[in-house]
Amino acid sequence: MSVVEQYARAHIVTDAAIPEDETIPVVLRYDPDSDPRSIRVRLPGTHEWTFSRSLLEQGLRAPVGSGEVRVWPCGRVQAVVELHSAQGVSVVQFETKTLMRFLRRTYLATAPVTG
Repeated sequence: MSVVEQYARAHIVTDAAIPEDETIPVVLRYDPDSDPRSIRVRLPGTHEWTFSRSLLEQGLRAPVGSGEVRVWPCGRVQAVVELHSAQGVSVVQFETKTLMRFLRRTYLATAPVTG
């Protein structure tokens, strides 16, 4: 099975003076060999969170949370991922289609090979 890594652009939701249209690079990663039930989200710098793939999937439809991660839909085309760490809270807004494409790729990576 192969590792799925997808680069995405996302918005940090904050009170700080960041231009509305400015995005940050985010890495979404899934490694079925090391942890087939989890995904990783890495923000610029050393910030990385690991949480269940099903949490992300459920959060695209309704608000869910577990430990230091919460996910919820935001309108019809966006989703919010709230990530807690010792440094504080990062609230990141993604296009839902980006997260759905990543999830679809993770399931294809774990699909049984028939032949």
